[in-house]
Amino acid sequence: MDLLFKTMLYTGLILSSLSIGSRAEQANILGIEPNAMALSQSIANINPRHSQTALLALDLASNNIIYSQQADTLLIPASTQKILTAVTAMAELGSEFRYVTELWTDAPIRNGHIAGSVYLRFSGDPTLTQLDLTALFASLVKQGINGIDGHMYLIGDKQEQLQAPGWVWDDLGICYAAPVSSYIINQNCVFGQFTPSNEKQPSKVVLRASSYGVQVSSDAVFDQQANRDFCQLDLVRLGQNNYHLRGCYPGAVAIPLAIAVTDPAQFARDTLTAILKVEMPLSGKVRMGNSIPKKAKLIASHSSQPLPELLKVMLLKSDNLIADSLFKQIGKNYYRTQGSFTHGAAAMRRILTDLGVDLTNANIVDGSGLSRYNLLNVNQLASVLKLIYRDNRFSSLIDNLPQSGVSGTLKYRTGFTKPPLKNLIFAKTGSMQGIANLAGFIRLPQQNDILFVVLENGISPEVKKQHKPPFSADFLTQLIAKLQIKTTSIDTNTIQANSKAKPQ
Repeated sequence: MDLLFKTMLYTGLILSSLSIGSRAEQANILGIEPNAMALSQSIANINPRHSQTALLALDLASNNIIYSQQADTLLIPASTQKILTAVTAMAELGSEFRYVTELWTDAPIRNGHIAGSVYLRFSGDPTLTQLDLTALFASLVKQGINGIDGHMYLIGDKQEQLQAPGWVWDDLGICYAAPVSSYIINQNCVFGQFTPSNEKQPSKVVLRASSYGVQVSSDAVFDQQANRDFCQLDLVRLGQNNYHLRGCYPGAVAIPLAIAVTDPAQFARDTLTAILKVEMPLSGKVRMGNSIPKKAKLIASHSSQPLPELLKVMLLKSDNLIADSLFKQIGKNYYRTQGSFTHGAAAMRRILTDLGVDLTNANIVDGSGLSRYNLLNVNQLASVLKLIYRDNRFSSLIDNLPQSGVSGTLKYRTGFTKPPLKNLIFAKTGSMQGIANLAGFIRLPQQNDILFVVLENGISPEVKKQHKPPFSADFLTQLIAKLQIKTTSIDTNTIQANSKAKPQ
């Protein structure tokens, strides 16, 4: 049982036995600040009955704890895990870091052709697109190169960990859980549409032209009258980027599909084969390679945006692929070996520990928070937020956090789009089935900045269907109200003291 809870329980028993004066007077008898008592009672009134919550609110100027509940209890952080990833990436990789995709050859150039093979080295750039690769070959044309007489070898890591332990199986066909590989093109995601059937044609899946090598068969149907007791779609992953859509969908209007590839290397091979047919004649074939010859020379390259820009997108949009690509890159950089979730987890723990974060009993598995095996408590998340607030190396990350009612995942979040929370909250969301977390800062005008962490696990799906503001919104509303009352009280006392001090 938390010390704070024991104190509140003991205090409540004493207060209930007192029969004279207001609750504020009773609190003063015990030496307890009335506002703190009022806040504790307010939080107790709104605390959800059927889920588990852990809370912390801290005045960053005084370092005083305003409110704490279950602060040492380990819970699943979901995407608040990305706060750790952002700090660790800045500490290990540095603000100048970029992913670089390179094109090499060991063959001479004759009559505008490369008289041999070329080697395209992938770096795990989570932002690399088909257009970037097209531009890469366009740069060869500017050098006077109009053809390749040999093969193109794709170079990347071998026997990769494409998903972290603890990722939910039925997430793996969805783009937010796309495989994390050194081979990434278009976020390893393809898009299409499931169109309803009519009397002449069955329901079918139509993929965009950029879905190279991806095949989706279907015997799924539309339940246009919505009269079936059970009706849901199921995407079966068959391997080698082949899928089958089965089941039914309640409705009569076409729906969009976003499908994560299962074989990133094969997708890269199919995509490059298609690009080269248009952009650069290739006499040989696109093949998977093992290494670049020692005598090869760099002939073209593409660089991603620098790390601060990558982190901005990661935090604002809660981009899982960027987070886990950086996570693996951190391990690769720290241990000077092939990137993996295992190396990334070990490196993150060491780097944050060296920065003063106590990760005792925490479990770190990935950088995105997709894994159900991640475990953190609010004190550990708060320690990382303090680094962001107080260490100049990380302070720019505050402005990259979603702002309530303004940007990122808090722009349209219920409860955050209007006063009293709109504009004041800068925080990372963390949402999965049964989880609704929030961690960041409150910036009230003319008041001290407040650090807060709200972890809520074990939420019933029925609660989510009610479309009510999350508990974090209720908690922050109560917290801000009490902070503003306290400030008003201080201002009033100051005015009264000053008036008494003036000569009559």
